[in-house]
Amino acid sequence: MVLPIPSTRDKTFFRKQDFKDQKSRIMSYLKFDKNQLVNLEYSLQREVLRSNRAGSYISTTLSGCNTRKYHGLLVCPLEELDGEKHVLLSSLDESVIQHGASFNLGIHKFDGDHYEPKGHKYIRDFSVDVIPRTTYRVGGVVLSKERMLVEKEQQLLIKYTLEDAHSPTILRFRPFLAFRSVHELIKANLYANTRYTEIENGIKIRLYDGYPFLHMQFSKEVEFIPAPEWQYGIEYPKEQNRGYEYKEDLFVPGYFELPIKKGETIIFSASTSESAPKSFKQKFTKEVKKRIPRDTFLGSLTNSSQQFFVRKDHQTNIMAGFPWYGAIERQTLVALPGLTLDLNDWETCENVLDTQVQYLKDGLFPKFPGKPGTFYDSIDAPLWFFWSVQQYYRQIKDSKKIWDKYGPPMKSILSAYKKGTDFNIHMADNGLIYGKAENVALTWMDSYIAGKPVVQRGGMPVEVNALWYNALCLSLELAEAEKDKAFLKEWKNLPALVAKSFTELFWSDTRGYLADCVDGEVTDWSIRPNMVIAAALEFSPLDREKQKEILSTVKRELLTPRGLRTLSPRDPRYQGVCQGNIEERELTIHQGTAWPWFISFFVEGYLRIHSRGGLPFIKKIIEGFEEEMTEHCIGTISEMYNGNPPHRAKGAISQAWSVAALIRASKLMANCEELKSV
Repeated sequence: MVLPIPSTRDKTFFRKQDFKDQKSRIMSYLKFDKNQLVNLEYSLQREVLRSNRAGSYISTTLSGCNTRKYHGLLVCPLEELDGEKHVLLSSLDESVIQHGASFNLGIHKFDGDHYEPKGHKYIRDFSVDVIPRTTYRVGGVVLSKERMLVEKEQQLLIKYTLEDAHSPTILRFRPFLAFRSVHELIKANLYANTRYTEIENGIKIRLYDGYPFLHMQFSKEVEFIPAPEWQYGIEYPKEQNRGYEYKEDLFVPGYFELPIKKGETIIFSASTSESAPKSFKQKFTKEVKKRIPRDTFLGSLTNSSQQFFVRKDHQTNIMAGFPWYGAIERQTLVALPGLTLDLNDWETCENVLDTQVQYLKDGLFPKFPGKPGTFYDSIDAPLWFFWSVQQYYRQIKDSKKIWDKYGPPMKSILSAYKKGTDFNIHMADNGLIYGKAENVALTWMDSYIAGKPVVQRGGMPVEVNALWYNALCLSLELAEAEKDKAFLKEWKNLPALVAKSFTELFWSDTRGYLADCVDGEVTDWSIRPNMVIAAALEFSPLDREKQKEILSTVKRELLTPRGLRTLSPRDPRYQGVCQGNIEERELTIHQGTAWPWFISFFVEGYLRIHSRGGLPFIKKIIEGFEEEMTEHCIGTISEMYNGNPPHRAKGAISQAWSVAALIRASKLMANCEELKSV
């Protein structure tokens, strides 16, 4: 049994003063090269993302050109339609008009690498201190634009400020409407309802039945000029590269015009409900004050972390990632401590745990909680539940509360695994957990091609059994503290058997690492990152020397500046670049790509073994992620990265368990540094 790293849990990790003290540092990586902003190769690769903490989001590129079908200025989950996210307002082209001359600040991609209009050439500055701010210069006109979503409302607010102008200026706005699922594209059609209704300082329009109206309004009186037209053949190069359909037609109902004076600010609102225009400026200011400043690395991660929570109907879930994921049970439970406890948010942690318990059935959690028809095919998710509860318990130190509240679901999981449940998940005679079903990937490595798992890992996966041992030990500790004699009598002798069987089955003295999976007489000795879980858990079935050897192997074979590779480069099956169509990508994502979510477990295990002596190395790893803050999706961490240098981001542009891993790793490092200074 290995003790956890000592923690200063009674101290605040992220204090407001921490953000202020490090403000000068963040400027170097959340500021951008002004000379490169007009370079599309530079600006199209950098994406921005904001959410409303209720499932809606804004996402586009630094230049404002949408390169994904998932991009849009107002993307909302529509429960009344199908529960999926839908793009209502795709983009908004702004034009500056002076002396009868019009300068369009918008940008769209068309066939043949043709971009029109070329509004990116007017961008002079871009910053993200709190919310994204783009500054344009057109001759003597300087116009700034700031975008945000109102928290828990389906409302986009864009603030325009005329910083400088020497002549009368008019702004023109052309909305590009989609009204379609994020997974689909729309073509010009005769079914679209192109009629609009005038409302206060704007219009409302609904292209198709079943959708809500989109209300487009301004904070001051505006003129709307109807000029309905379809914009044909807008392209999304990211979708083209991923092997999907990539061309669509968007509907433009007309345009808005209004005068603006030097120093004046106006607010544009797009919402699923009508609002009072007089409230826009006050609402914008109020919303800005809620935002966590992104003026440090940790500030950026904390800001990003808040975007994943979805609170509605008295439930709290975690979006696995943006832009296409919903909640994924496994990722929710792995990400939870980093997104909550390591930011001293105990209440949200408990709310998420309470929500997840409602989904438990026959000892298993659904893969996609809350989604109708989902399968309960995650062998490890129930065991990650124990791990999340464990982190919560270590902070509140209240065994009675934990055992009274979470003891019943914990017992039901243990009993189901011991007796057997779906997908042939059961405890074998040696105390270890086995699970296998034809054409089903039960672990986190769940990519498929033509309905068959790329890496099935059927049998006894290494991290599942390490988590099983940890779950048993935690449960017995709580039961002993609360004098649950019946539980102790049934389970107290099992951990010793599991630890013995685990070592005998998975460990190789000659290789110096753990097998990845064992199925009867077949042992998979692939060098994969799953073994690091066994070296990082508070209750590990391994002794210190074996943990040390595992970490050395992982460091040598799998560690990259962006996470742990899913397979050693020395393996003939290794794929170091994730690219191509969906089948080609599915083939590679668990055969070599690097995943950041493992970093916190590597850090925890490494610091437990090396303590203060390991700090310089760990600090270098964590600080290496700072450059990622401005490389792909601004201020956040992507789902995965190429295993080969330069380790370009792949998958979802912002992933919950990736962000959580860096927050948790940073706290582990901070705790160790504090112990060093004592």
